[in-house]
Amino acid sequence: MPRGLQLVFIAIALVVIGVLLFYIWRQSRILSEHRLRQRKTEEFQARRRQEMVESIRLVAMAVEAKQVEYSEACLRLKGLLEHVEPELLEDPKYRVFQQVHDKISHMPTHRARLNTDSETLRKLDEERFAVEEEHADEIREAAALIRHHPFN
Repeated sequence: MPRGLQLVFIAIALVVIGVLLFYIWRQSRILSEHRLRQRKTEEFQARRRQEMVESIRLVAMAVEAKQVEYSEACLRLKGLLEHVEPELLEDPKYRVFQQVHDKISHMPTHRARLNTDSETLRKLDEERFAVEEEHADEIREAAALIRHHPFN
């Protein structure tokens, strides 16, 4: 094989090697950036979950100390548990949060309450207080249990 042809093949091989090295380097960077984003996402989700667990415990303590209305506590606990461990809402010990939520979820809250006439609000509040009274013991027991629940 002529010497010139050998040099051409060597040059082509070096160009191919260079292109492959560039491709490998680029893929490596993309992979490391993906891993970094994934790790940050997992850390964020873990931190968010821990904050929700702390919120569950705080609401449960507020129930035990009678610092919050039971209906509001059930709404909050149901929402938090849906994100943290939704299967607990099916557990008989904690099902009361779902039951109370279902009974009062049609009632207006926040701004919607401001736009509702006082007579309707009075009737809805009576209904809400009746639900709270009906489930008060269950709510207190469930709050005490959920406060000490070992969230995984």
